[in-house]
Amino acid sequence: MHRRLIHLSFVLGMACLLVACGFQLRGTGGTRAAVPEQWKSMHLVSSNPNSEFSRNVVALFSANGVEWTGSDAANFRLVLAPESFEQRNLSLNAEARVAEFELTMRSQFSVLDASGREVMPLTDVTVVKQMENDPRNVVGKEGEIRLIQNEMRYELAEQIMRRIGFFATSNPPPGA
Repeated sequence: MHRRLIHLSFVLGMACLLVACGFQLRGTGGTRAAVPEQWKSMHLVSSNPNSEFSRNVVALFSANGVEWTGSDAANFRLVLAPESFEQRNLSLNAEARVAEFELTMRSQFSVLDASGREVMPLTDVTVVKQMENDPRNVVGKEGEIRLIQNEMRYELAEQIMRRIGFFATSNPPPGA
């Protein structure tokens, strides 16, 4: 009985510690940016609107109540530059092979109003991740890099959503 009580106390204590540190499973937090009603009518301007990055941005904004319309009907235009990806070596192992990589993904965006006037200036967004490398598993490494790139694209989209949400709520239109 005493052992069971200790075990239960340990499990309960660990659960409390995880909750207290802000731990949450990936994808359960959701990016809910408070976007004013006027900002919920947008048009996407992108050199490649069918890219994975553009689709991530569109999906995330749509999940936050933004309606994508034609440029003539939209209150704002999101001008989105394509993402760029860099991979660099961080460290070498004892055999002088790469042990760790640093992966960096960047993009830029700006927001124009309906008249084409720049409302939010060109802004950089960046995501940096580190990855361990197993030189004997080239195929696995390539698959892992693709998976991490998809995560990084989504994180870039989240950064754009948060920054536009913050900007929109911090800078209300005149007369609002």
